[in-house]
Amino acid sequence: MTPRPSAGVAQASEPDEATRRQVQKRTLTVVVISQVLGGAGLAAGVTVGALLAQQMLGSGSLAGLPTALFTLGSALAAYLVGRLTQRWGRRIGLGLGFTAGGLGAFGVVAAAATGSVPLLLIALFVYGAGTATNLQARYAGTDLALPAQRGTAISVAMVSTTLGAVAGPNLVEPLGSVAVSWGLPALTGPFLLAGVAYLAAGAALVALLRPDPFLLARRLEAAVAAQPSGTGAADTAVPKPGTGVYIGATVMALTQIAMVAIMTMTPVHMRAHHHGLGEVGLVIGIHIGAMYLPSLVTGVLVDRIGRTPMAVASGITLLLAGITAALAPGDSLGLLIVALALLGLGWNFGLIAGTALVVDATVPKNRPRVQGTMDVLIALAGAGGGALSGVVMEATDYASLSLAGGILSLLLIPVLLWARRGRRTPG
Repeated sequence: MTPRPSAGVAQASEPDEATRRQVQKRTLTVVVISQVLGGAGLAAGVTVGALLAQQMLGSGSLAGLPTALFTLGSALAAYLVGRLTQRWGRRIGLGLGFTAGGLGAFGVVAAAATGSVPLLLIALFVYGAGTATNLQARYAGTDLALPAQRGTAISVAMVSTTLGAVAGPNLVEPLGSVAVSWGLPALTGPFLLAGVAYLAAGAALVALLRPDPFLLARRLEAAVAAQPSGTGAADTAVPKPGTGVYIGATVMALTQIAMVAIMTMTPVHMRAHHHGLGEVGLVIGIHIGAMYLPSLVTGVLVDRIGRTPMAVASGITLLLAGITAALAPGDSLGLLIVALALLGLGWNFGLIAGTALVVDATVPKNRPRVQGTMDVLIALAGAGGGALSGVVMEATDYASLSLAGGILSLLLIPVLLWARRGRRTPG
């Protein structure tokens, strides 16, 4: 089912429609630039965060702490970026978010260099702002997109993350060598890259995202409301989001928990089975590639066959990932690559379908605030998955953790079936 067009975009006058198309094209170009840089930043915590914590804290059960901390930081950042965007637009909200993430990354480097655990914990929390902002940037591409093109617009933003996100993990060893040559621990190398990349992404958005797509979308909506055929004064109130917001948030939260839990412990599991940092980087690089690279195809599928079928596909794919990871021998690089690729692909399906549901159920008057709140819930879900992953693996093993994550993802299916019985959702 094609989502119902929202006022202010689909019904704009011809001059406004021409402006919308022109600004949308420019917006997607700027988002692509920022996402390429942002992808390199987010890869650091995923690839070596757990290993750095294990090294500095001396405990395998705490290896999931970095993921939990920067995910909690991303929760706060998602809330703040959403509120800043609602008031001042995407350019300011996203620019400040990436800047905070870059400062956090350099803080992690300083903590590792000085051996300061308190600084490490604080810096990881701040570093999470980059992760949240990288995800929030996907919404910038939807502000001026027509309803039938929203999935595709989301996918353009996400696929752009691939280049930096895949390159980062595969540069672990050379970046480590650079860090050592500067008198720093080898594991700080990826965080050096993250600091530079996040600051550059923020600068690109602040300098180039003009006019601001959200502010323009809000102006177009107001112009339509002011027309004689519009709803006039009734439109001054901020409407409540539709039920699709909660369905989309549930889809994204469950996929986030399953993905983060398995992903976080994979480097620790591999190192325990004597895989080198280069092999760890390869597996995580392929995983992150699978998270973002299929987005252009996924976005088209979400628009054409529907949000709900793709969300169900997410749950099934994540289950297959969990089973593959659970059955893979510890020394089998090939099967771990397959498992982590499936894990990334399942997350990709869930995130794009869930995001489209959220966008469909909101309007410019409430969209950034609602999007920020939903991303807070997703971040908290990821933080829980990251924090518990180390505890579960310490108490059982990697196979049990992987299987549990895969089974958890199947909860998507009854949730979606219940939602479709309760109301007719887009798709």
